[in-house]
Amino acid sequence: MNLIDIRGLDKSFGSAKALDGLDLAVAPGEVRGFLGPNGAGKSTTIRVLLGLLRPNAGQVRLFGGDPWAGAVRLHRRLAYVPGDVTLWPNLTGGEAIDYLTRLRGAPDKKRKTELLERFELDPTKKARTYSKGNRQKVALVAAFAVDAELYILDEPTSGLDPLMEAVFTECVRELKRHGRSVLLSSHILSEVEKICDTVTIIRAGRAVESGTLPELRHLTRSRVVATVRGDASAVPALAGVHDATLNTSDGAVTVAFDVDDSAIGAVVSRLAALEVTAMTVTPPSLEELFLRHYGDPVASPAEGAAVR
Repeated sequence: MNLIDIRGLDKSFGSAKALDGLDLAVAPGEVRGFLGPNGAGKSTTIRVLLGLLRPNAGQVRLFGGDPWAGAVRLHRRLAYVPGDVTLWPNLTGGEAIDYLTRLRGAPDKKRKTELLERFELDPTKKARTYSKGNRQKVALVAAFAVDAELYILDEPTSGLDPLMEAVFTECVRELKRHGRSVLLSSHILSEVEKICDTVTIIRAGRAVESGTLPELRHLTRSRVVATVRGDASAVPALAGVHDATLNTSDGAVTVAFDVDDSAIGAVVSRLAALEVTAMTVTPPSLEELFLRHYGDPVASPAEGAAVR
């Protein structure tokens, strides 16, 4: 049985349709990436899943139960981290963590101490003095300090620096090794690639791609732009090269193309024989991915806070 099972989910805010027939599932032991641009409906989906919003149509099951009717019981089996954490201003970070972890039983003090050190969080400071990144750390420590069956993480690295993002990634990998399930909502393609087994891509409230990372490998082609002095006419025919263009100016040729990640090494080796004078290799941004594969700019039915 899937821990999360969403089928045909619809949710509207007035005339704006935030979710339009969305399907999403998370199996036991699975780390599922929930990927899409801001405004696509990811946070709305999670709020429905947590019983904070009532769906207009469709089936939503959390641990086999109805999250709207059984939220209190079901929440004891999961940990949740929002993308924008609000804390009690007069509590210290440590007090907030203790309160949140006690909601799920006796806290693991050793685990909490370890996580505080890894995330470099001072638990003695009042929450009102924390930056956005430190508030995020409080929620992450509280979530990872409990042994939940399912971790729902909604843009969890918002406000974290790259070092702390690496700590977060390792924590999720540890959960994966222990057979826990994770739903990771993000608009950052590279973040999802690092740790997820499967990915669902949402656009305008609908799932437009879903599968394992190898199945979706076509989405992770990098963009190469190189200026060479040799004959680059053979580059478009190289294995793994897509949508190549060549432009000649002042005796140099600029070749631009997309390349499958698995073929980058071979293609760059071929380019090196052409007297490369400049070259950039850029992984795809989510915006480029949507433009490339879905034909129009990233958009959602209702931009703004109500639909996320």
